[in-house]
Amino acid sequence: QVQLVESGGGLVQAGASLRLSCVASGRTFSSGAMGWFRQAPGKEREFVAHISSSSGNQYYADSVKGRFTISRDNAKNTVYLQMNSLKPEDTAVYYCAASRWDWGTPDRSDYVYWGQGTQVTVSS
Repeated sequence: QVQLVESGGGLVQAGASLRLSCVASGRTFSSGAMGWFRQAPGKEREFVAHISSSSGNQYYADSVKGRFTISRDNAKNTVYLQMNSLKPEDTAVYYCAASRWDWGTPDRSDYVYWGQGTQVTVSS
């Protein structure tokens, strides 16, 4: 069983930055791609970013491209999401997820393990 634990969320003003962390345990962390998703109230969970197992490839949703950066430290079993220039529309619960593949995809069905989520609230 894989456990994913997110942290780093909070309440910030528009324009601020936050860094989310997700620590994984229970499997060889370096063997799979990781992703970040988010879910706002009343909306479906949506893709934010993913990173391949070797960190060689990252991919972002258009809504966060240029503002968010995903990275990972396989030695620490941790994936990060650096969020800059936050906007009120970024308000959501953010989830990290572990893929069944070495390469990332934006498809939720490719992710087999999920964290409990961390709340990010951006005020205007």
